[in-house]
Amino acid sequence: MVVGDFSQDVDVLVIGGGPGGYVAAIRAAQLGRKVVLAERDRLGGVCLNRGCIPSKALITASHRYAQMLRSAEWGLIADRPPRIDFSATQTWKQGVVDRLTGGVASLLKAHGVEVIRGEAFFAGEDTVSISTEQSGQRYRFHRCILATGSRPAELPGIPFGGRVLSSTEALELKEVPGRLAVIGGGYIGIELGQMYARLGAQVTILEGTDRILPGFGPDMTRLVMRRLERDGVRVITAARVEAVEQSAGEVLVTYRTGGTAGSGAGRNANQGSDPETRPAGSGDAVRADYVLVTVGRRPNTADMGLENLPIRMDERGYIEVDRQCRTSLETVYAIGDIVKGPALAHKASYEGKVAAEAIAGLASAVDYRVIPAVVFSDPELASAGMTEEEARSAGHDVVTGAFGFAANGRALSLGEAEGLVKWVADRKTGVLLGGQVAGPEASSLIGEIALALEMGATLEDVALTIHAHPTLGETIMEAAETALGRPIHQIVRK
Repeated sequence: MVVGDFSQDVDVLVIGGGPGGYVAAIRAAQLGRKVVLAERDRLGGVCLNRGCIPSKALITASHRYAQMLRSAEWGLIADRPPRIDFSATQTWKQGVVDRLTGGVASLLKAHGVEVIRGEAFFAGEDTVSISTEQSGQRYRFHRCILATGSRPAELPGIPFGGRVLSSTEALELKEVPGRLAVIGGGYIGIELGQMYARLGAQVTILEGTDRILPGFGPDMTRLVMRRLERDGVRVITAARVEAVEQSAGEVLVTYRTGGTAGSGAGRNANQGSDPETRPAGSGDAVRADYVLVTVGRRPNTADMGLENLPIRMDERGYIEVDRQCRTSLETVYAIGDIVKGPALAHKASYEGKVAAEAIAGLASAVDYRVIPAVVFSDPELASAGMTEEEARSAGHDVVTGAFGFAANGRALSLGEAEGLVKWVADRKTGVLLGGQVAGPEASSLIGEIALALEMGATLEDVALTIHAHPTLGETIMEAAETALGRPIHQIVRK
């Protein structure tokens, strides 16, 4: 690899082509900047290629398969039992991914963004070398936006490889495993664990804390736990993984219940006991064909030369930025998973727009009060703004209102009547503080809740908005009416 001696000047250099980087590049181009985007892998980043999109495609396929198995409930009788051709499912999934990544390339081209495939390394405060195996070139930038994303975190002493999978490998399996162990009961572990359980795998989830999906309230996670039990998924909480032992045909995960979450070192052996529930503090093991490790993500900020720049980072590698996504080096901005906050694609895209607009001299600044969080579990969970507990902690006199999908005609006609919508508001003013959804299409319904919060709407505003019937969205109106004390389709016990 040879890097050119002469530097090319560029107005805005974006490093990373994921949902933060490509959005930032397009927005900067819309604002009249000449933009170069450097991406070492595929456009679309982890989200389009190895995360959000492929996982949701497989989750959808698993739901369709589960519906086929229960089709007799609707009077739809199949002549023979349904079966899974998982290789065909994977081919379909990849087609979805390819279509979207191709769309990103077309959008960048249409906006005049130059895309360079290669690895970026800072050669100075305003210079980056972008290299491939064959050649390289230096670029001197006026402004730079870092959007290099994150990668799955490994457990200490238990590296990915063989039968130890990250989410990337779990989405690329050629067949449905007979047995799957999942370490981590956060959103990735629950989504993929439920997906494979619906496809027929025997799934065990080991979570280090005392409950799954700790970012959501117990009234919501209780619904997911109920569905996990129904699907035969075994969930073990307060479980500290001590070792992962691989053999030619299986993997053995040993853990200890009680105490704090942690990990010992992995070993290569093939022995252990059958999994049983033990008293707190006891040890146990689970055998599986694969173990999926979902214990968080790490920012991709190493091996870029950032340590040689006056850019402040914390001990975990996250870059410190201001409200316009500007780092301590005035000409460099950072967005997405490499800055603090939830590792969400829509957060990265939002920050990308803010950074591009700040570079163009606009007064844009981040406001994180209304970032929707979604888990594509079964049932789906979604939240925006404050939870009831957070609102009370912030000093609000809180009023809440909840409405269940069991009383919603559209949910019943879909055969998905489990779940609820909940509003959190200030009692005196009625101003909405937050909202949560657990149930069918929660991922879509949260959009109305986020808009209401962003606009500073009140319970009265939502209650007086006419919602079409029969739709799932009526539950949002009904929950507001409940909080106001005048529900129509719900009996309030006095």
